[in-house]
Amino acid sequence: MTDRVLPYDVHGGGPARALFLHNWFGDRTSFAPLRDHLDGATGSYAFVDCRGYGEALDRVGAFTMEEVAADALAVADDLGWDTFSVIGHSMGGKAAQLMLLDAPDRVRSIIGVSPVSAAGFPLDGETWELFAGAAAEPANRRAIIDNTTGNRYDGAWLDALVQRSVARSSATAFRSYLDSWSRADFHERVRDNPTPVLLVVGAHDPALGSEAMESTWLRWYPNARLEVLKDAGHYAPEETPEALAGAIEAFLAA
Repeated sequence: MTDRVLPYDVHGGGPARALFLHNWFGDRTSFAPLRDHLDGATGSYAFVDCRGYGEALDRVGAFTMEEVAADALAVADDLGWDTFSVIGHSMGGKAAQLMLLDAPDRVRSIIGVSPVSAAGFPLDGETWELFAGAAAEPANRRAIIDNTTGNRYDGAWLDALVQRSVARSSATAFRSYLDSWSRADFHERVRDNPTPVLLVVGAHDPALGSEAMESTWLRWYPNARLEVLKDAGHYAPEETPEALAGAIEAFLAA
């Protein structure tokens, strides 16, 4: 890894190669529970920190999905991966699609975990203020996490996610990424793309669950299919890591 490549680490050494992109609230450590259930004998899984997050907390940048995609492709170059799959959680799912558009001969498939679509995620005035204010206000982050997991978790669980989010993300990057994943719309560029896509959503996610997938991803990707995790909300890598690992590995094996 060079200084020009973002921090990443690799789990496993198997032939199935996949690069993971994290969500808006978490750096690459948000995948830690999932890693415990991934078989390193069958897969090689690279986990990347976006600029402004985790070990890349102090990296300057434009903090856009286009930049995330370019940085992730640079990681793949650093690994010497000519082809690979991309697994994107939430905003990471939007960046994964830009990787596909930028390098169609390299991205073999996409797995979106409660993924933001190519059309973004439009927010009304009050909701926009809640999300935009989350950059500076931890209580806003807590309210968003609570809502998108179906109001099913106790205060300690919510507080732990909020504390990690605040500690491991730059407020500037956090706020800037919101504009890019929520407002930018490039869905006409992915319409009818034949790349295999697996969409994994939680039954308790009111924002990016089955209905959202049916009105976006499943309309634009003819080779996409949907899997619903009955015990998850928006944060399946932490809520139901074993079930998510099983879905990922079955798809990559196929």
